[in-house]
Amino acid sequence: MPDARHTTHSRNVAFSPHAQPLGRADAAVPPQGARVSFRLPAADTSASEARRRTRRQLADWRAPEETQENALLVMSELVTNALRHTSSTSVGCELRMLGTLLRVEVAGDGRGPVAPAAAAAEDDESGRGLFLVCALSERWGVRPADSGRGHVVWADLALP
Repeated sequence: MPDARHTTHSRNVAFSPHAQPLGRADAAVPPQGARVSFRLPAADTSASEARRRTRRQLADWRAPEETQENALLVMSELVTNALRHTSSTSVGCELRMLGTLLRVEVAGDGRGPVAPAAAAAEDDESGRGLFLVCALSERWGVRPADSGRGHVVWADLALP
């Protein structure tokens, strides 16, 4: 029987004891420290455009499917809130890999509530967006925008 170190594969590829094993093709390995941002106008189509861009970027980063779906919902809610509850003329959106977390940020450039709050009554048809953000994220918060105008709402989602 031939020595396993000298056997060949069916396509005449020689075995090498120095070859590095290949990772699984479907393994999700988002690049640590990766960051992308984009700005959208205050328009009815901005939430759907933010979802489209988020979906494309997270697919490129090969983020886990569950994280992608959660990020789409969080991004949509944060963009919608920034446009509905502030006087912003545009919103800045950012996705950033932070270790085992994905940070989703939305910055409005207009005046609005100092701190967004979840305030839906049981029979309200809307107002549950921040409940969803809270449920889907490890943590979330708000801070003043670096520009001094408006504020940034962010949420950290787990990368399983």
